Amino acid sequence: MDVVGAGTGVILLSPLLLGVTIAIKATSAGPVLFRQERHGLNGELFTAYKFRSMYSDRGDHTGVQQTVKNDPRITPVGRFLRKSNFDELPQLFNVLKGEMSLVGPRPHVPGMLAADMPYEEFDPRYQSRHRVRPGITGLAQVNGFRGETKDPHAARMRLEHDLTYVERHSALLDIKIIVGTIIREFFKGNGY
Repeated sequence: MDVVGAGTGVILLSPLLLGVTIAIKATSAGPVLFRQERHGLNGELFTAYKFRSMYSDRGDHTGVQQTVKNDPRITPVGRFLRKSNFDELPQLFNVLKGEMSLVGPRPHVPGMLAADMPYEEFDPRYQSRHRVRPGITGLAQVNGFRGETKDPHAARMRLEHDLTYVERHSALLDIKIIVGTIIREFFKGNGY
């Protein structure tokens, strides 16, 4: 399902991918893609791809400094990419490489914070989310738990949904999450 879905996505979305590439290059200096180390299956590190949405000289490559509403580091094109979640589309190539799945817990950077402390300290169950490949979308995101994790409730609920997915993942659940993501993110667009 991952390979067919990601391959089909790359082919069908190639005009959009090309258009986004041109828009990024035409409006700000720096590379088109943003690359960042993330935790994958069994906690192994891999390089995740995203369209660059921040000014090159203002981004935090560690990923510890989370993006906030009206973040001044985001370019005008980046604002659109984040709102529509088109910045995530290059992760289809991570799926084709076998580093990610279409659905799973979102991959976090090493040292990810929850309520201003490392997630591992915030909740000792955190490492269990790495028992499956990370996904472009997941149960937490489709249920509204995405974005900042400064609020303890939001951080805990994101982890609860991730762990629920790890325990219950199936092809049917993946299809429901993909459909829910398309409706919630691409049509309603609540990213920042």
